This record gives sequence, structure tokens and C-alpha cells, in this order.
Amino acid sequence: MAQHEGQEHVNESPTATAAGHADAETGHDAHAEGEFKPGEFAVHHIADANVFQLVGETYLPLPCILYAPDKGWTIMSSGAFVPKHHGNGENAVDGYILSGGNVRRVADASFPTGTVAIQGIKVKEEDVNGKKKEVHYALYNGQEYKTDARSAFDGGIVGGGITSFYDYSITKNVFTMILVFVLLLILFISVRNAYTRREGMAPKGLQSFMEPFITFVRDDVAKPNIGHSYEKYMPFLLSLFFFILGLNLIGQIPFFPGSANVTGSISVTLVLAVLTFLMTNLNGNKHYWGHVLWMPGVPAILKILILTPLEILSLFLKPFTLLLRLFANITAGHIVILSFVGLIFVFGKSGASIGGTALGAAISVPLTLFMSTIELLVAFLQAYIFVMLTASYIGAAVEEHH
Repeated sequence: MAQHEGQEHVNESPTATAAGHADAETGHDAHAEGEFKPGEFAVHHIADANVFQLVGETYLPLPCILYAPDKGWTIMSSGAFVPKHHGNGENAVDGYILSGGNVRRVADASFPTGTVAIQGIKVKEEDVNGKKKEVHYALYNGQEYKTDARSAFDGGIVGGGITSFYDYSITKNVFTMILVFVLLLILFISVRNAYTRREGMAPKGLQSFMEPFITFVRDDVAKPNIGHSYEKYMPFLLSLFFFILGLNLIGQIPFFPGSANVTGSISVTLVLAVLTFLMTNLNGNKHYWGHVLWMPGVPAILKILILTPLEILSLFLKPFTLLLRLFANITAGHIVILSFVGLIFVFGKSGASIGGTALGAAISVPLTLFMSTIELLVAFLQAYIFVMLTASYIGAAVEEHH
């Protein structure tokens, strides 16, 4: 059982624990309604999850692919948790629970396997390695069982701490990426077929709609930055541009199949930046690497002590700025919009005040519509900036010596 001496905010009462009650000293029930907190509301709705909220307490279950070294694979639908309020599951399955839409694992061997009903989920703020963190507990048979933090394929190494399981699931963000990939595939196959059928003729329909975007990337991004060898990199640049744009636009839709904050996930922008890093440096010519490692016309002592280390560092800083810029702009926009929506609950005191709710709506709706318009512009702008900088990095790597 996961009650340990020395932990703060531990409820010693089995009755209160089983019922899910808590106060300032015992943590809070993850199902309970309390004071509305706009920050938590915004962060909860932009975070990735193992279920897709459709409306209210109706969720679209997603495939869960979980692996624990001590128990092996667990493959199931997240619907087996029976997600309800705030994405909290009513069942535990093979020691896994669903808290806030995310899978967590009870590592305690005494916790039952199979599918069992739990009495709730409690969240406590505790000291973890000198830092205050929220720790989730599953309530079962009057006992509290501590769970690991949410995990990913890295086992929690990148954020969250080391966990006892690995999560390879199709999450909300992964589902959205697959959806955008399929939509773009259908789109480009249709455009290709139109070019084949109408060779030498003026573009028409979908072909006419897509051609300005393609020629823009070619004439205003690839050619000026890369030069005569631009055609080699056009597939990569077009894929980047339309993939980022598609994810940004579908994220603007506030309901299914939209609402996922994919490009606001730093793990996604990290992979895109790594692809740019590899494309740039694997295609770098002798002239490029000469200026990075041993630039001509500079005293050797300066090269060794200052310039070469800085140039090597810049190789990693360039993609880092790419991932950070896209992540920060998209995340900030979603948080601002959700904060405006939260004004309705703040002024209305979570529905207790009708007049306050009306006032909150009167303030929130115009601000949300304005911010949504700005976000639509940002969706195109960030896709353009990412591809423009990528093209400039590739151009610098393949530029011939003059």
C-alpha cells in the first residue's frame, strides 16, 4: 500500500479516503468541484490525453498500448477505464488508472490486477526531490495507492521522473497527427491526379486552390534561400509547411476532431526540429563544414578557444529556436483563448451567479473571437517562419564557395 510516513497531506482516515473527501491538509478529490482555477483549466485542456473529449462526459476512447517490465504488455481501449468527469476513470485495469485523461500506474504489487472499480482519485501536493509536485492516488477498498507520473515511450526520463511503465498509446495528439496525415495524403493525391489529367491546362478547383501555396513555398522560400539546388529539398519543405499548417488549423477547431494542441507539444516540435537539423547537416558541403570547424583566415588560438566551440553550439541552437518558437506561440495562443473562456466561470462563480455568468460571457465572447482571428493568422505565420528558417539553414549548408 502506498501510504508512507513522512509524506505531507496524507489522509489517515479510511472512511474519508474511500469517500474521496479531503481538505487543505489531505489533498483533494480529483472528481470534486472546487474553486475554479483558470490556469489549471487552460493547462488541462491543452494537454495531451489518452481519451478524446467529445462533449460533457462523453469521450472517444483511444488505443492504449502500455508496457511494464514487471508485468509485460497491456493492450486495450481507454474506454475500459470508463472515463467520466474531468477524464477520470471509474475502473482500474491491470494496475493502470485514468486520471485527468492520462494513464498512470499503481506500482504497488498489492494492488489487484484485472478490472476493478475504484472509489475515486485523490491528488496531493508533495515534496518530490525538493520540488512541490502533484501526486495522484487511486482510492480502493479504503486505501490510498500511489501512482507513477504519466509516462511516454521514454519511461518519464524527459520530464515527470522515471516511471515503472512505458506508454506507446495512440493519444489525442497522435490521433490528430494521423488524421492530418491522412487528410493531406488524400489532398495531394487529388491534386496530383488533377495535374496529370489536365496537363498543360489552367488549374481548376482544388488544384487552383493549392497551387498558390505550392508556388509560394517554391518561389518565395526555396529558391531565394537555397538557390539552384532547391528542387531537391522541395518535398521536405512542402511536407513541413503543410503538416505544420494542417496541425495548426485543426487545433483551431474547438470540438472533435479538432481541439488537440499538437504543435503546442514540445515533443512534436522537437522531432520537427531534429528533422531540420539532420536535413541541414547531412547535406552540408565541405565549404560549410570548413567554416563551422576550422574557418579560414582566423588565428588558430581563436578557432580552438572561441569560434569553433561557438559554431558547434550554433548547430544545436538553430533547431532549438525553431522548436521553441513554434511551441511557445501555439501554446500561448491556446492558453489565452481558454483563459478568456474561463472568465465566464470566474465571474459566474462556476454557475452560482447568473448575472456574473452573463457579464463574463459579454466580456469573454468578443475577446475570444478576436484572439481566434489572431490565432488563425499565427497558424499560417508559424508554418511559414518554420519553413523559411529551415530553408535558410539548408541554403547556408549547401552554398558553394564563391
